Amino acid sequence: MTQRQFMGFVRQPAYLIVTLIQPVIWLYLFGALFHKVVELPGFGSGSYLDYLVPGVIVMSAVSSNMWAGMATLEEIDRGTLNRFLITPVRRSALLNANVVMQAITTAVQSVIIVLLGWIGGAHYPGGATGLLVLIVASSVLGTVFGAFSNALGMLVRQRESIIGINTFLLLPLTFLSSAFMASGLMPHWMQVVARFNPVNWALEASRSAMAADPDWWSVLSHGGWLVVLAAVAIGASLRTFRSYQRSV
Repeated sequence: MTQRQFMGFVRQPAYLIVTLIQPVIWLYLFGALFHKVVELPGFGSGSYLDYLVPGVIVMSAVSSNMWAGMATLEEIDRGTLNRFLITPVRRSALLNANVVMQAITTAVQSVIIVLLGWIGGAHYPGGATGLLVLIVASSVLGTVFGAFSNALGMLVRQRESIIGINTFLLLPLTFLSSAFMASGLMPHWMQVVARFNPVNWALEASRSAMAADPDWWSVLSHGGWLVVLAAVAIGASLRTFRSYQRSV
C-alpha cells in the first residue's frame, strides 16, 4: 500500500517539485532576511543558517504531512477505499500507507535541506549522530501530523474543513516554537506555550543532539514525548477508521 502511495506521488511532478523547492526558498529567504538576528544579546548562535536549518526541516515536516487527510478523503470520494475494504489487505495498512509514505518523503526532504544548508555554509557540530536525530525527529513529527490529519479527514469528511483547520494551525504551531527565534528571546507566555508544542519538542531534541556538546537528556525526554504523541495519533486515526468502516 505504501508503494502504491509512492507511485501516486511521483506521478504528480509539479507537486513533487514544489515539495522539494519550497523548503529551499524558506531556507535562503528566511536566512537572508533574518541573518542579523544572531546579533541580539542572548541568541547564542554564531550563524543564523546553523540555527535555521532544523527550523526549516521541522516546518516542512509539519506543512507537508498535515495534508495527509486530503488523500484519504480522495480515496473515499473515488470509492477506492471502500473497494479495498472487501480485500484481505490489513486495515491499518489502508489508513497508514500515506503516513508512512509521507514520513519517508520527509526524511528524504530533510537530507536535501541538510545538504543545501551545508552548501550555503551551515555547520553541524553534532556530526552524523546529530543529523540523524534531526531527520528521525522530523519524520516522527511528520507521522504525528499525518496520522492526526487522517483522523480529522475521517471525522469531518470535508476538504474545506481540513484546509481551514490546517491553515489555522500551521503558523501558530511554527511561531510558538523555537523554529526561527531562540526560546530565551521569546515573550514569557510564548515560552510557556512552546513547552507543550510538539513542534518545539522536535526542535529541542534536534538542536540538543546537533550541538558541539549534546544534551542527551533533552534529546531523550523531548524525543520520548514525540514518540508517545505519534503512538496516540496513530491510535486515534485507527479508531476513526474503524468508525468509518462500521458506517459503510
